[in-house]
Amino acid sequence: MKITPNQITVARIVVLPIAIWTLYFDGTLWQIFSWLIFGAIAFSDVIDGKLARSTHQVTEFGAFLDPIADKLLIASAMIPMSLQGRFPWWATIAILIREVGITLFRGAVIRSGVIPANRGGKVKSLMQNLGIGWFIAPLPIALNWFKYGWLIVAIALTYITGYWYFHSWHSAKQHRSHM
Repeated sequence: MKITPNQITVARIVVLPIAIWTLYFDGTLWQIFSWLIFGAIAFSDVIDGKLARSTHQVTEFGAFLDPIADKLLIASAMIPMSLQGRFPWWATIAILIREVGITLFRGAVIRSGVIPANRGGKVKSLMQNLGIGWFIAPLPIALNWFKYGWLIVAIALTYITGYWYFHSWHSAKQHRSHM
């Protein structure tokens, strides 16, 4: 049986409840296990994208669902950890405001075509996954500067790429209206 990129994307979403469940157990081994699961889910995003492009299986469904799967992944890590006091609420709120805003925007403009993720969005997702991943991993308190520094860079990229996304849509809309 041949696995399609869209099946990998759907599997990323289906596995999220297990990943969330692992966040609620104490101990270094559970943190490592949870970090590995979230890491595998995040890495599968790279796999499905490369597979879609290399086998020419890029679909509008995949272009729409893949960013949603990315947003669900980060929300699934941030919200439980914030509830546990392991991740700052200010960061959760800052990231979710942008992600929900872009998702609503995508839904509002869907009739003019799906706006696929660009390279900036992929870098943003990577930085978010790593930034949040450092809070899942059992890092020593001495590395808090590293975790928070990475998180601040991820949040900055979150808003910069949101602007680029809106700007590219607006430019494309203007280009279409001049044709």
